[in-house]
Amino acid sequence: MELRARIAEAVDAIQARSTLRPEAGIILGTGLGGLADRIEVETEIPYAEIPHFPLSTVESHTGRLLLGRLGGRPVVAMQGRFHRYEGYSLQQVTFPVRVMRALGAGTLIVSNACGGMNPFWSPGDLVLIADHINLLGENPLIGANDDTLGPRFPDMSQVYDLELQALAREVAMERRIPLRSGVYVAVPGPNLETRAEYRMLRAMGADVVGMSTVPEVIVAIHGGMRVMGVSIITDACLPDALEVANIERIIATARGAEPGLTALVEGVVARM
Repeated sequence: MELRARIAEAVDAIQARSTLRPEAGIILGTGLGGLADRIEVETEIPYAEIPHFPLSTVESHTGRLLLGRLGGRPVVAMQGRFHRYEGYSLQQVTFPVRVMRALGAGTLIVSNACGGMNPFWSPGDLVLIADHINLLGENPLIGANDDTLGPRFPDMSQVYDLELQALAREVAMERRIPLRSGVYVAVPGPNLETRAEYRMLRAMGADVVGMSTVPEVIVAIHGGMRVMGVSIITDACLPDALEVANIERIIATARGAEPGLTALVEGVVARM
């Protein structure tokens, strides 16, 4: 079945249960599902009940699509995302972004947990994504292009919307939320990086590293959406002071920083 038909089936299933037309789509990453508590949820749909949606297999990814209001604006939120390392293709990983776009969302706000490689930053810091590097080894747009969904060669010179970034800084300043700004690099995972790999990634110009976000952002840009991305640093990835990673601590750090992320995203959505 062609991509447009799969999108249409998913949209029909969602619209059969909700008449809400979202202005923004939100993707909640590892340990960040609590932002959903701020959404005035009108409809909640498990991924298993949406045609062609993958299923979340990662701890802390609930696996529900939420439709409701945040900051007074209609939104659709993914409470849990998908990753290439789970065995899904990047076309599957990004399918929900296509669906959110078809539902009406013109903006994508994406969040993630990440490793921090900038020596001046610390676990718990929020990082506004200014740019990214794709080291996943593939691209969700590979294959035949459907011109009704987006151009064959989408421009990526300014992926993360400057107006949304300015708005995020304004909200952060007003609410006294410390906010960094830097470059996110996406790697395949699921293993974390070696000391040598962290040195390489840092030398390439990356400030933080993770295993998601970039495919969804590429597809959002392909579909003409505005994009804002925010990372929570959950562990320090400094090669000369590297500690053994602990997933429980990583998730706890993400949840500890979540109130700041929640306030930031809610403030941005309310003023869009």
